[in-house]
Amino acid sequence: MSNESTEEPRFRLGFLTHVQGRGSDLTTTYRNAQELFVVAEELGFDVGWVAQHHVPDGGGGLSSPWTFLAHAAARTTRIRLGTAITILPLEDPVRLAEDVAVVDTLSGGRVEIGVGSGYSDLEYAAFGRDLGRKRELTSENLAVLRQALAAEEVGTPGFRIQPEPAGFGDRIWQGVFSGPGAAYAAGEGSNLLLNRAAYGYDAPTDEVQRPWADEFLGAWQRPRRPRVGLSRFVFPAADRRTALAQIADDVSAAATRMAAARGLPGVVDVEDALRRFHAFYGHPDEIVAALQREQVLPVATDLITQFNPAVPDHDAAIRALELIATEVAPALGWQPATERQLAGV
Repeated sequence: MSNESTEEPRFRLGFLTHVQGRGSDLTTTYRNAQELFVVAEELGFDVGWVAQHHVPDGGGGLSSPWTFLAHAAARTTRIRLGTAITILPLEDPVRLAEDVAVVDTLSGGRVEIGVGSGYSDLEYAAFGRDLGRKRELTSENLAVLRQALAAEEVGTPGFRIQPEPAGFGDRIWQGVFSGPGAAYAAGEGSNLLLNRAAYGYDAPTDEVQRPWADEFLGAWQRPRRPRVGLSRFVFPAADRRTALAQIADDVSAAATRMAAARGLPGVVDVEDALRRFHAFYGHPDEIVAALQREQVLPVATDLITQFNPAVPDHDAAIRALELIATEVAPALGWQPATERQLAGV
């Protein structure tokens, strides 16, 4: 009899990259981001996520996530591939569904699609969309996207997308920033995506977001299990000083830019910046202790770790993924999927 455990891990482990690098060499930036998917798969991560940005933000960014994920699909065999998020109001939902279905087919059914409304007035202007209608546009396009991914007729009678999609009922995620938004996502049957930080609040992010998660779970009425994806800034290293050497300047600069956008003058110091980004950093034991106090993690089905807005050196990023998969996540109840679980046994 096999001693191999078939117990389900408490949550799935993911990583999220915004596909950013140093300088203007985006060829290297994209290549390094692809390499993270390969490394993460080897380490047992369950899902690799990318974020869509049409406007460069601190070292590049990814404008076309489904092209990127198609390449990642060819380089991997097991890890799931998702967006957190695709900016839905700026997409034609039928064309988006076609791209998603193609990547899902190429990857053997490994796609997760997270959508959201975005926030950039420049991006909305570039695509001829009204930022003031972003919630309405998100809802309208999500309805069409759902129909298309359910292999239903869309656009005109007799038209269905190809390749024919299947199994997307539990693979659509929605990023939200409020309790009513979370309840709405539940009513639509979307999985919940919570951002790495709740900006614009004085209270800690987990105190702000836990009621949102509770509203989502309270409003859920579908027969399947509700899924909550919790994105968090997690950067383990040998110690806090080593971690800060990789992340401090970027985090402080990002917080200063955000403060300036809100009309607040001055440079944001490192400690305040790390607080604003709800960052978990330092030795793995310190991160584990901090995450054990995280109020949303107990109800999360997916922990999505990311380094953004920091842009660590590629080797440091790989080492951080190793520490997350081998020391941080296992101490919180995660374990890599077994071969039996991967086979659906």
